[in-house]
Amino acid sequence: MLLVVGLGNPGREHARNRHNAGWMVVDELARRHDGSWRGKFAGQMAEVRVGDERLALLKPETYMNDSGRSVGPAAAFFKLEPSEVLVVHDEGDFDLGRLELKVGGGLAGHNGLRSIAQAIGTQEFLRLRIGVGRPERGDPRPLADWVLGDFQPHEDKDALVARAADAVETLVSEGVERAQLQVNRR
Repeated sequence: MLLVVGLGNPGREHARNRHNAGWMVVDELARRHDGSWRGKFAGQMAEVRVGDERLALLKPETYMNDSGRSVGPAAAFFKLEPSEVLVVHDEGDFDLGRLELKVGGGLAGHNGLRSIAQAIGTQEFLRLRIGVGRPERGDPRPLADWVLGDFQPHEDKDALVARAADAVETLVSEGVERAQLQVNRR
């Protein structure tokens, strides 16, 4: 089993924010595999099958910075190792469209990742980082305001979300190393 956690913030005003890219990906996976959402673990959960694998999709509704309050109990309930937890999140340090699948690593000041690491006792969980870019030169907005802004039509959010969902499916069907070769090459 794999717990796929899409990071985001609750509320209609955040639905199309770059910061909610993780939520968008788990929504796409639920759509593709006929998952239905129900309230659980201070969030929304759907269970689906991808091939022979069972996936628990989780959208914490705790706000991004407190995601561990949702992820910790979910991982404990399913008795999962950190290697069976995949956190899907936006990455402002990556160009728009770049994807990276990695195991563990630093937290890079990401409070949502820090909260999850504290809740499960390690940073050695899987991550799918989705590049959402930064403000263009001359744009005075700080990165925090940029990621809390909506995707613009020319940024093709739907294609980005579809590619990230494909990456999760590749991880499930091919394993971490082979998925990294395919996902991280761009």
